[in-house]
Amino acid sequence: MSAYAANAGNQYKQQSAMTATPGELTLMLYEGCLKNLKLSKIHIEAKDYPKSNESLQKAHVIVAELLNSLDMRYEISKQMAALYDYVINLIIWANVKKDVEKIDEIITHVTEMRDTWQQAVIIDRQQSKTTLRSCSYGA
Repeated sequence: MSAYAANAGNQYKQQSAMTATPGELTLMLYEGCLKNLKLSKIHIEAKDYPKSNESLQKAHVIVAELLNSLDMRYEISKQMAALYDYVINLIIWANVKKDVEKIDEIITHVTEMRDTWQQAVIIDRQQSKTTLRSCSYGA
């Protein structure tokens, strides 16, 4: 990849993050976590443990950020906190043991969370469009 293409890709990612809704940003975090988990498996299978460690640490940071962003006034946030704590512990275990099966388990959990969040973002978009239409008709 040329330096120009890499720079253009980075600018696109940065612009996407700057214009994303909070729900879309959360979705991006899930996607980044999954990307790093999958990379860590590739690195473990290649016996490149430093790169595997780096990818798992990135996934850990992402899940920790998701945990820290929860609004604990809501019961669902308390349930999500427990799930995020569990996933963080799995990531640590997988990193120490270089355990691909644990990474597969983590990927399953994060994929389920991502898919659920993706549905919530879709519903939110639909509700926002409905609200905008009703506001413009009422003017």
